[in-house]
Amino acid sequence: MRRRASYDGIAIVAPHSTPYQRYSIETAHWWIAKALRGSLNSAGLTPRDIDGFTVSSFTLFPDTAVGLTQHLGLCPSWLDHIPMGGASGVVALRRAARAVQAGDANIVACVAGDTNHIDSFRMMLSSFSRFASDASYPYGYGGPNANFALLTDRYMQEYGATREDFGRICVAQRENALKNPRAVMKKPLSLSQYLEARPIADPIALFDCVMPCAGSECFLVMHQEEAERRGLPFVTLAGAIERHNAHPQDPIQLRGGWTMDIDELWNMAKSSPDAMDLVQTYDDYPVISAMQIEDLGFCAKGEAASFLRDKDMTITGDFPHNTSGGQLSAGQAGAAGGFIGLVEAIRQLLGSAGGTQVKGATQALVSGFGMINYDRGVCSSAAVLKAITI
Repeated sequence: MRRRASYDGIAIVAPHSTPYQRYSIETAHWWIAKALRGSLNSAGLTPRDIDGFTVSSFTLFPDTAVGLTQHLGLCPSWLDHIPMGGASGVVALRRAARAVQAGDANIVACVAGDTNHIDSFRMMLSSFSRFASDASYPYGYGGPNANFALLTDRYMQEYGATREDFGRICVAQRENALKNPRAVMKKPLSLSQYLEARPIADPIALFDCVMPCAGSECFLVMHQEEAERRGLPFVTLAGAIERHNAHPQDPIQLRGGWTMDIDELWNMAKSSPDAMDLVQTYDDYPVISAMQIEDLGFCAKGEAASFLRDKDMTITGDFPHNTSGGQLSAGQAGAAGGFIGLVEAIRQLLGSAGGTQVKGATQALVSGFGMINYDRGVCSSAAVLKAITI
């Protein structure tokens, strides 16, 4: 049986989020550079100090991480480009951690970002997946809304969840976003407004869908000794998993790859769902958050709706969830949507989250989900982060 090595000795430092914009005339390169500069400045580092670099982006094409090394003045000994959408943040973190542990890099910058021109989303869909282009688009599927509408409808029929159940997730996240100055959504959202919103693809309505925007996120990974030597506050990586193309035999995706590795994650982290002070799930649609809450062990399959009915998901509640507002209210800056929850969790455990800070937070769970092909997300990831306590 495989036994995964621990992530002992890894420090995560210098989380940085650029303020999101609904539209931008800048390139993805500009946004990525801005986030990288923000992390480097907060850590007192220069590009010359970075010898590991990983990038996630949808609108960087035709460039990859390789082209950015020259564009940003980097000379890394370790390089990765992670095209895994919503799973990218945790995947970048765990692979950077392994590079540091192996001695392949000393300081790794993990960055994600995308621009949002007027036609960015349409252009991205045209080249997002050859499988989707051949199998879905000929039937009028112009994007993920219809796919996730089918999934949401099946979930509701299978488990008895209601639109009110999904609405509670969206309303709580909007309340959190109002405390986040970087969030795109600035107006309060009531449950009645959610329920009365215009339909998009039955049963999905307006507030079930993320708002594409431009923005970027970044953090740095290094040895704890390096962080201590530089006097940098850090959090630790207690455990992390990734899985791809899980449960392909399922006729429709009502569970994800987390189910295959979740026991290993909690054992590695020496923790449990009950010990988490906050949870950051990937939230392109609320049904996906519900699915993650089940598959990550907070409740049994199909019980997320009843579990969350008894929970307060706001920053001051008993189940703080997507404390920055998540993508549904802070915005989805392309592949940076796979980083937003992770960067927010790092800030939370450093005690630097500002208006969204959860009091006394010491442990956080972050999960990612991404890359829909024909009818399902192929990539999943999750990590447990811990604060340094004295």
